Amino acid sequence: MKLSCSQTGEFGPPLVILHGLFGSARNWQGIAKQLASHYTIYALDLRNHGASPHADTMSYQEMAGDVVEFLDKQQLNAPIILGHSMGGKVAMTLALRYPNRLSKLVVVDIAPVTYKHEFNDILQGLASIPMDSIKSRKEADECLAKTIQTLSLRQFLLQNLAPRQGGGYQWRVNLNSIQENMSNIMGFLETKSNVSFKKKTLFIRGALSSYLSASHQVSALNLFPNGTVQTVNKAGHWPHAELPQDFLDLLKPFLDEIV
Repeated sequence: MKLSCSQTGEFGPPLVILHGLFGSARNWQGIAKQLASHYTIYALDLRNHGASPHADTMSYQEMAGDVVEFLDKQQLNAPIILGHSMGGKVAMTLALRYPNRLSKLVVVDIAPVTYKHEFNDILQGLASIPMDSIKSRKEADECLAKTIQTLSLRQFLLQNLAPRQGGGYQWRVNLNSIQENMSNIMGFLETKSNVSFKKKTLFIRGALSSYLSASHQVSALNLFPNGTVQTVNKAGHWPHAELPQDFLDLLKPFLDEIV
C-alpha cells in the first residue's frame, strides 16, 4: 500500500499528518505551510482516500501498517505523528502497536472509543449524485443539497470529486469500501489492560464538538497517560480548519517541546 504524500518544508524534524474520514492531505495544506519553516511535513492520503490506492478492507491495524510502511520507505526515524478524527485513530493505533516508531503524538478531536454511526446521510447523498451525467461541481452540489443542508460540509465532501476522462466525474474516495467498513471506522482496536503509550501526547478538541467529551477524555488518558487535553474555543470537529490560528497556538508549543 503505497500511500500518496504531500511534502511541505525540508529542513526541520519530520511531522506526519493523517487526515479524517472523507478528507485528504490537501485539508492540511494551510497548517503545513505555517509549520514548514521549522518542520518537514508529510501529509498522507490514507487508503481509500485522495490519491492513495483503494482496498476492500480498512481496519485501523491495516491503516497503521500502511503508515509504518511509509515511514520505512522514507526512512523516517521516530517522527511526530498528528492525526485528526479517523486519522487520529490510525495515529493512536500506530502509537499503541508500534510505540518506538514515533517520538510523540497529537490527536485532534477524537478518542480511542467506539462511536455511533451517523454517516448515513453523507453516504446516501454522495451515492445519489449521477456521476456519469453531471457536468459541473455546481450540479453535484445541487444534488447533494437535497440530503445535506450544511454548505461547508458539502464543500468539504465535494473536494473528493474529480473529472473523468471522456466526461463526467468520479470519486477519489472509495465509497463502497468506506460503507462496508463503517463499523471498523466507528470502532477502535481492542487493547490489553496493560497496554499504553507512555510518550508525550496532546489531545486537541473543539469546544463545540462531542467527540472528546469528558468521559471520552478519561478513556483517552487511560491509554495515553502522558497526555494532556487542550480546547479550541468556538470550534467544532475541524478546529484546524475553523480556527487555524487558535489551533496553531496550542499545537506549536507542544511540537517545540524537547522530547
